[in-house]
Amino acid sequence: QVHLVESGGGSVQAGGSLRLSCAASGLNFKIHPMNWYREVPGKAREFVARISADGITNYGDSVKGRFTASRNNVRNMVFLQLNSLEGEDTGVYFCNAVRQGVNFWGRGTQVTVFS
Repeated sequence: QVHLVESGGGSVQAGGSLRLSCAASGLNFKIHPMNWYREVPGKAREFVARISADGITNYGDSVKGRFTASRNNVRNMVFLQLNSLEGEDTGVYFCNAVRQGVNFWGRGTQVTVFS
């Protein structure tokens, strides 16, 4: 069973930074792309970032240039560095992996940006 656990969320002033982590188990981590999504009440879950098995990254338009995804294939962890945070970045951030066509999600970590 794939198990994903996010951490690192919190409350931060606009312009600040946070680093999110996701610990993965139950899959051959080093060959899997990993994704980050976020969710705001009343809105659809939004794609934030993707990092391929060999570290190639893609980002949603709203976070390009501010967020950076990385991974550690020894520790089976993926990270998301959030810089220059804005109020619109507030939400629950989820780690995601797809294995054999099935989506797996963590429980999420809350990020709140205040002005």
